[in-house]
Amino acid sequence: MTTLTTRSTAAPGRYPIRRVLLYAVLILASILFLIPVYMVLVTSFKSIDQVSIDTMWQLPRSFTLDSFSRAIERLAPSFVNSLLLVFPATALSAILGSMNGYVLSKWHFRGANIIFPLMLFGMFIPYQAILIPLVQFLQGLKLSGTLWGLILVHVVYGLPITTLIFRNYYAEVPTEMLEAGGIDGAGFFGLYWYILLPISLPGFVVVVIWQFTQIWNEFLFGVTITNTGSQPITVALQNLAGSQIVEWNVQMAGAFLTALPTLLVYILLGRYFIRGLLAGSIKG
Repeated sequence: MTTLTTRSTAAPGRYPIRRVLLYAVLILASILFLIPVYMVLVTSFKSIDQVSIDTMWQLPRSFTLDSFSRAIERLAPSFVNSLLLVFPATALSAILGSMNGYVLSKWHFRGANIIFPLMLFGMFIPYQAILIPLVQFLQGLKLSGTLWGLILVHVVYGLPITTLIFRNYYAEVPTEMLEAGGIDGAGFFGLYWYILLPISLPGFVVVVIWQFTQIWNEFLFGVTITNTGSQPITVALQNLAGSQIVEWNVQMAGAFLTALPTLLVYILLGRYFIRGLLAGSIKG
């Protein structure tokens, strides 16, 4: 009893120290993570004559929004292209991934255990390895250099991860629910529409956030497949560097504006992203 009492009285004294150390580590990690953000913002609010390696850590002597206005002017067409790209590509890959997950988790057919690993294999193929045949394929479809071709590429490349997420999500849905729907007369699409789709919101949140971020930030396909009139914003941001003199304040302002949509998505929906990853265990 004496030993137990000593441990119980000594244990609480250690937890504040651990908590202080934990918060210290988290604060340090946050500072290290925010240093690039600080550099981007500080440089964005400087005029070109204030941009220097010697004074890069210092606050602007006079704040100006000229770099933002110039960045917006040069990035606006590509910003619209990215919006026209990300919304249909995200929606199509989410819907098709949901249907694939439904089929692969609840409908057993010959070859299902082969098809699913082959789909997942697509996630591990480097983009660089398929660029030449991909461009040739899009040229054959008359989609090379167009935004529709880029949408098709992102939908196809997004199917493995969206299928994986929805398959794991639907695997936790009791099969008895679908059997009951089948007894009531629901068919293949009826079971999906009336039973699975209404409870799929957490899965769709995860897929939409993931796909939106990946498609918006992607550069290689954008610079390879599209032409000048259909380039996404990541390609336009690279072109801000110029060829002679790099206007770092304009480029930093453009980088912040380019990252702003995905930043807002994670700020507004980040908590739902974690909930969606942990969701899917429906106990009957």
